[in-house]
Amino acid sequence: MRIDVSLPLSLFLILTLSLLLSGKIKRKVEAILGGKKLSVREIFFTVIFMGIMVSLIVLMPNYAIQILFIAAYSYMLLIFMYLLSNKMFLAFIPPAIFIVTYLMVYMLMGESPTANVIMSVFASIFAIMIIAYLNSLFSWKIAILFAALLTAMDIIQVFITAHMVEAANKMVTLRLPIAIFLPTFPSVGYAVLGLGDIFLSGILSIQAANKYGWKTGFLVIASISVSLFIFEVIIFNLELNLNGFPATIIVLLGCLLGLSVHSLQIRIQQKLQKNG
Repeated sequence: MRIDVSLPLSLFLILTLSLLLSGKIKRKVEAILGGKKLSVREIFFTVIFMGIMVSLIVLMPNYAIQILFIAAYSYMLLIFMYLLSNKMFLAFIPPAIFIVTYLMVYMLMGESPTANVIMSVFASIFAIMIIAYLNSLFSWKIAILFAALLTAMDIIQVFITAHMVEAANKMVTLRLPIAIFLPTFPSVGYAVLGLGDIFLSGILSIQAANKYGWKTGFLVIASISVSLFIFEVIIFNLELNLNGFPATIIVLLGCLLGLSVHSLQIRIQQKLQKNG
């Protein structure tokens, strides 16, 4: 039986770091954003905009995609490092390192395994940054609505238009850090998880921690990681020929699993207290 632990463990680590860093910079981010929270209307428009951007990437020339992504990544890295260090001159160093590294990977390394590892590291850093930075915009109810809408959009863009798969393949070809691309272990092969799926996992985990406590947040992180592990086992061993699959479904099911365990624990504690 083929199994993989590298991708689920990597996801668990990324989400755990996101949860810890989110708590560390929460007040600073809220001060910058002025305590802003996304409304229901804004969430609808955000998901629609994300769907449109996926379709536009399919049509955009390669150089335009590279310029936009590198600029966005460098800006986020600059802001994030400034929030951590409070020193602007230090904050400029990581974006400069990223730009130089990306150019070296794109022009010199091509599709080598080393290039995949380097871009996976930058993708992980990017995921942690956007989760920690944008989390303050969400409330628990808005996060649940966002998860439902994003999953619906993902299903449409994967199974109906296929734009999600085309856009992802195009950006991977450009060596942009839009996914973690890891060798499977102990089985031989590769596994991929996109930034959007990691971002959704992080938002749900942190909001669960804010709503029900850190223990529940870590429980949701664990349940999403376990769901990904189970999904990989099914895909690898049934040898399903899928050009793409909306992993947001796996994220949502994993979150529901974690919340179900949390609810069960509460009921058991209440019953024990009542009987005691």
